Amino acid sequence: MTLKECKKEEKADREFQKKFKLDGDIRVLTQMMVDPAAMEKRGGGKNLPLRRGEILDVIQFTNAEQILCRNSQRR
Repeated sequence: MTLKECKKEEKADREFQKKFKLDGDIRVLTQMMVDPAAMEKRGGGKNLPLRRGEILDVIQFTNAEQILCRNSQRR
């Protein structure tokens, strides 16, 4: 990883922390895959766009129906 890529990832992490009001480092609890049979959904606001078979990092379990995740583009 080059220095430029590293700084870009750090900036994305800081923006992620600010947007979702997270304190400290971002810890990935687990990873999950979007159901390959699911319909693709567009994101909006704080909702992540979902693509079939995409691998997501689970950051936090917020409630019974929602979890805080990020995709491979660190969104």
